[in-house]
Amino acid sequence: MSSVNYNVLGLIFASMHDGALPELTKHRTMGSIPFGGRYRLIDFPLSNFVNSGISEVGVITKANYGSLMDHLGSGRDWDLARKKGGLHLLPPYSQTGGIYEGRLDALGNIWSYVEHSKAQYVILSNCDVVTTIDFNPVLRQHKQTNADITLIYSKGNYDGDINTNTTILQFDDENVINDVLVAPKIKGECNQWLEMLIISRDLLKKIVFDADSRNKVSFTREILQNKDCGYKIMGYEHKELFMRIDSAISYHAANMMLLNAETRNALFKYKTPVYTKVGDNPPVKYGIEANIKNSLIADGCIIEGTVENSVLFRGVKVGKGTVIKNSVIMQGAVIGQNCTISSLITDKNVEIRDDQIMNGSETYPIFINKNGNI
Repeated sequence: MSSVNYNVLGLIFASMHDGALPELTKHRTMGSIPFGGRYRLIDFPLSNFVNSGISEVGVITKANYGSLMDHLGSGRDWDLARKKGGLHLLPPYSQTGGIYEGRLDALGNIWSYVEHSKAQYVILSNCDVVTTIDFNPVLRQHKQTNADITLIYSKGNYDGDINTNTTILQFDDENVINDVLVAPKIKGECNQWLEMLIISRDLLKKIVFDADSRNKVSFTREILQNKDCGYKIMGYEHKELFMRIDSAISYHAANMMLLNAETRNALFKYKTPVYTKVGDNPPVKYGIEANIKNSLIADGCIIEGTVENSVLFRGVKVGKGTVIKNSVIMQGAVIGQNCTISSLITDKNVEIRDDQIMNGSETYPIFINKNGNI
């Protein structure tokens, strides 16, 4: 990716849609949910900004952000530990003293940071869509079309009974958005907003200050769905792979998709790497009876049993005689001997004793809470 030619600020909402995945956001933000063996969801928007040449990024927190702070640190792993610009964690509290209620409320609270950045444009992103994107062509289109707001979207299959947090976009013949539907009860291929947008800082300031004076908090409802707002809202189609994380089922499915080489190659590209916090762990140790098939095994694991079609994070231990299939096992889990496990999601530092049998399914994966002991 080439560097942007404009002064751009990236803003990431680390906690948007936390309620969609309560099993994993009980003790952390959406952005700090582990993914793919060694990453966190926030690694993807952060890497997209950095790979696009955007070197000033603010992360808007909300609640349970201790693990997020630990993961991000100074931003060094993303080359964002800088004297000018760099990475900034922004407070979760609204101007009234409570935790913010929506995007507009959150932006009003951190506006002094945005003002200080002197950015010409602002790009907003959530953490619950996993994809790789270059923001440079989006910025070019935004300028060429004289758009007030450009929403980044992708075409994909949608089911209103399952995808509860998806916003659907409709366009006129000139690619101007004329309707915005939040979780409509429809099915089929739709234009799905990826919760990313580009807007000038001056217009965003006007919107945020106006919203504050009128006690408005939702950017989607008050701006995007308001046909009388008077803004020219355009769409930019992102044609690369994307995965929306909006339930335990979709989280499990997204991790399983990474076992496909074509999917991995589409997401993790040589020229656009996904950066994450570096761990100093030893290589994987395989026992004499270990049997691994089509799985992602992170560093620091000790495997003495069978692992098939699964994703194991750093430091997982699998005992002799144990068979794990179609599962996502997070960091530090210890699984005893002679266990039979299928379609399981474990949070960090779970311990499963010997001889346990735990069989879920793709549509109903079993979940074990952080530090659980079974």
